[in-house]
Amino acid sequence: MQTFPLGSFHVGRVGFGAMQLPGPGVFGPPRDRDQALAVLRRVIELGINHIDTAQFYGPNVANELIREALHPYPADLALVSKVGGRRDDAGAWLGAQQPDELRAGIEENLRTLDTDRLAAVNLRIHSGDPTAVAPVDRELFDRQLTVMIKARDEGLIGGIGLSGVGLDHLRIALDRTEIACVQNAYNLADRSAQPVLDACVERGIAFVPFFPLGSALSPDNPVLGHPAVKAEAERLGRTPAQVALAWTLSVAPNVLLIPGTSSVRHLEENTAVADIELGDEFLASVG
Repeated sequence: MQTFPLGSFHVGRVGFGAMQLPGPGVFGPPRDRDQALAVLRRVIELGINHIDTAQFYGPNVANELIREALHPYPADLALVSKVGGRRDDAGAWLGAQQPDELRAGIEENLRTLDTDRLAAVNLRIHSGDPTAVAPVDRELFDRQLTVMIKARDEGLIGGIGLSGVGLDHLRIALDRTEIACVQNAYNLADRSAQPVLDACVERGIAFVPFFPLGSALSPDNPVLGHPAVKAEAERLGRTPAQVALAWTLSVAPNVLLIPGTSSVRHLEENTAVADIELGDEFLASVG
C-alpha cells in the first residue's frame, strides 16, 4: 500500500476510523463488544497503521476499545485523535472550544488510550454542522493554537491537525506552526473543501476526508447512488462504496482515508480499495 507522511509517521493511505465502534449515534457501548474488538484486531492484521479516534466517541468508548484490543500498541501505529467537542448526557454533540477544554481533551485522550503521546491531535472547529466551516474567530483561534503548540512542544502530541476549517484557518495556523493534517468533509458529491485540499497538496500536508461516502447510506445517497459509481462498481465487480472510496484516493496523493465500520467484512472491503484501478472513462465522467 502507498504511504504518506503524517507527522513523524509514514502511514498507509487507507486507515481506520473508530467512529462506528460505539453504540448508535456514536453514543454508549457497542451493540456487540466482541465484534468491535475483533474489528480492531483485524485492523492490525491487515497492516493498517493509522487509527483515527476521539475521546467524545462514546464518550470514551472508542478509546477504551482501542486500548483493550491493541495495547501495548505496535511501534508503527499512528494513533490520531481530536479535541474541540463533547457530548451531553443525552448524546448531543456540543462544542468544547475554550483553551482549557482543549487541554483537558488532550489529557483525557492520553488517559483513555493509555499512552503518553499521540501521533497527532486535530483541533476540531465546532460549527454545529459537521459539514460546515465556521468563520474564523481570530482571538479564540490564536488561543487554541497556543494550547496545541504547547502540547506538541511538551511531547504529548507529535503533530497538530485541523478539522472543519477553511483556507483562512489554515493560513493563520501555518503562519504560526507546522500542520500535520487537515480533516474536512469531502466526497464525490461534496467538493466544497477543494480549495483546502489544493492548499494541502501544495504544502505537503495530509488531507483526511470525513464522510467520503456522503452523510447517509440510503438508496438516494448522492455518492453511492451516483449512476457512474454504480456502473463502475458493476464493471469491476466491486461495491459502490469501494468505488467511491477509490475515487477519493485518486484525487490527490496526500489523501488519507479513514473509513469506519463495526464489521470485519466491511473493514476488509474498505482496505481493498487501495488496489482498485478505476477506469479512465469513469474518472472523466465524474470530473
